[in-house]
Amino acid sequence: MFWYYDSTYILIVIGSLLMLLAQTKVHRAYAKYSVISNRAGLTGEQVARQILNQNGIYDVDIEMVQGQLSDHYDPTHKVVRLSRDIYNGSTVASLAVAAHECGHVIQHATGYSFLKFRNAVLPLANVGSSIGWFAIMIGFLFSNQNIVMIGILCLGFMLLFQILTLPVEFDASKRAMKILQSNQYLVDQETQMAGQMLTACALTYIASVAATVLSLLRLFILSSNNDN
Repeated sequence: MFWYYDSTYILIVIGSLLMLLAQTKVHRAYAKYSVISNRAGLTGEQVARQILNQNGIYDVDIEMVQGQLSDHYDPTHKVVRLSRDIYNGSTVASLAVAAHECGHVIQHATGYSFLKFRNAVLPLANVGSSIGWFAIMIGFLFSNQNIVMIGILCLGFMLLFQILTLPVEFDASKRAMKILQSNQYLVDQETQMAGQMLTACALTYIASVAATVLSLLRLFILSSNNDN
């Protein structure tokens, strides 16, 4: 069976550590910059609404949701959902996160290419994830490397989705920083703080890709050893 202990577990450990380090960095950055008020005195909701209006986007709502750093843009329902502290907060972190989510709205409105590619791959990633793990279990159960490889290829769509997410997130942060600077929502050191906050968030996506690559590499190694 493929779940017994073996030396390839080190790959899973490395991937888990990368995810943990990235998440820790995000929470530290958020804790640091969520207590520093921005000089403009604006809340995340106010800045988000202004950014959308400035870009001629009037059909996207802004809602408050529970949780910490649960902020996201829902293109299906055309709504930016901001966590309570971001929605009501007038801190550097609030403006950085709100502007980032608005960056995704602008991507959607302008037909950003990588966003289109990622959305096209999403159904394949969802199906591939379900079928992939099932195929891998069956393949290892019956010692059939071909079935295992089919499972790994199916999981490859999940990896492709994660890879395509990187330019989408980087571009949203780039747009956010440009907006925050050009409209002087943030000034001087506040801009650097916002940049550090968004960079920390981006690391979680990089760590996620690395963890998936290591997981797939482990499965490939196990499959090869099992075949031998």
